[in-house]
Amino acid sequence: MPREKTWSLKRTVQCKKCPWKKSTNPHEIPRGYSVDRHKALERTIADTADPFDLKPNMACHEEHEAHCVGWLDNQLGRGNNIPLRMQMMSCANAGDIRTIGEQHESFADTLPKEADYA
Repeated sequence: MPREKTWSLKRTVQCKKCPWKKSTNPHEIPRGYSVDRHKALERTIADTADPFDLKPNMACHEEHEAHCVGWLDNQLGRGNNIPLRMQMMSCANAGDIRTIGEQHESFADTLPKEADYA
């Protein structure tokens, strides 16, 4: 029996300055940028040692009430966030998730390397 679709994502297309995009300079993210706040988002990433540990969602920096589409793409794919995958089974528009351009492979790759932006 198929699972009932009970909710929808507020955003399904990746925003222009998403830090998961390789082309984004994190220091140009709207509303200010903090390396410390960025690093703190690691708590939203699935842990390979305990893949069933429920992690908080990463919000879009552009639309705070929405999930970060780059994060969703990563965690539903190579990030292997099993609780998120289970949650998305009841999402009506999960199939509409779209990223734009090349994406970072890991959260660590989203953090700025100062030499890249000097």
